[in-house]
Amino acid sequence: MSVIIKPLITEKSTHLSETANTFVFLVDEKANKVQIKNEVESTYGVSVDQVRTMRVLPKFKTRYTKTGIVSGKTNSYKKAMIKVSEGDTIDIYNNL
Repeated sequence: MSVIIKPLITEKSTHLSETANTFVFLVDEKANKVQIKNEVESTYGVSVDQVRTMRVLPKFKTRYTKTGIVSGKTNSYKKAMIKVSEGDTIDIYNNL
């Protein structure tokens, strides 16, 4: 089972990768920091300095349609911000 699901590419994560050498990934919700670190080091061949994780909770949404009120929620997920050593980089745009 792979711990890393996919890289998260947003304006903020692109800015972090350019300035702070930090890359953002969507990871399995049951994965811990040690598993994430080992997976990134073995997959991309870099040395990881720091792993920060956060769980993003679902947002509840309501739409008013012709057929009535439709309620639902978005999916929850976990993301990891991985800081690699100076000189190392991850080319996530070619590995999609």
